[in-house]
Amino acid sequence: MPPPRNRLTPSPSPARNRLTPSGALCILLILLGFPYVALAVEGDLKKSSTPDLDTLEARAVANPDDLRAGAEYRQACIAAEAYDRCLDVFEKLAEDHPGSDTVFLNWGYAYVDKIPAAGAVTQVILADTALKRFSAAIEIEESWLALYTRGNSYVYWPAIFGRTKFGIADLEKAVAASEALGEAAPAYHAHAYAALGDGHWRLGELETAREWWSKGLHRFPGDSDLKQRLELEGKALDEHLDAHYAIGKRVETDLEELWAEAEEEESE
Repeated sequence: MPPPRNRLTPSPSPARNRLTPSGALCILLILLGFPYVALAVEGDLKKSSTPDLDTLEARAVANPDDLRAGAEYRQACIAAEAYDRCLDVFEKLAEDHPGSDTVFLNWGYAYVDKIPAAGAVTQVILADTALKRFSAAIEIEESWLALYTRGNSYVYWPAIFGRTKFGIADLEKAVAASEALGEAAPAYHAHAYAALGDGHWRLGELETAREWWSKGLHRFPGDSDLKQRLELEGKALDEHLDAHYAIGKRVETDLEELWAEAEEEESE
């Protein structure tokens, strides 16, 4: 999954920190700097079912520590708009496997998955609940993915809520964990540098933001997200990041980057 971002001391712009209805909704979209898709409206689909969904659910239930099995089940639930069914499954898995960080991560992502289909007030509740699930995962194992996920989620909240500093702290740990791997760090670890810089950008600390983006690009020279951030300035940069953290967009939580890179290495 993608990494964090940073920024220095200019005053935060009113557009980023003023609490408005739109600002409150910004709180939503929690995770990892992935592409977005349009809003969906949830129907009463707990009753509806397809063989594929049933099969994927059975596999996720039988393999609670298999991150991919859970992720693929969640994507099927998004397609079927079966958000509550998905949440129920992971809640039961968490009860049965309280020591599985993977279950809590997928449970948190399931809350994120439902955000675009919910009303404004519910979106805030879902976003906050997702953070609690990610925190539970970190309590079990402080992995790069869990730190990045929670840190990136915090960055989605407007600075007025005071959560950006927590996101920066998580993302700094994620970056440190990545750097400890040296050249063995996978390319998607670049996302943590991007998010860490973005956290500082949100606080008005642009100089620090650019430092983290530059560090990330030095380690991962092929990362287009970091390149774009460093190429943009002023209003253009603000507009780009405002769009990245825009309201009403779905955060991609398929985690495909994780296994895509592993599969590519195996095929070489």
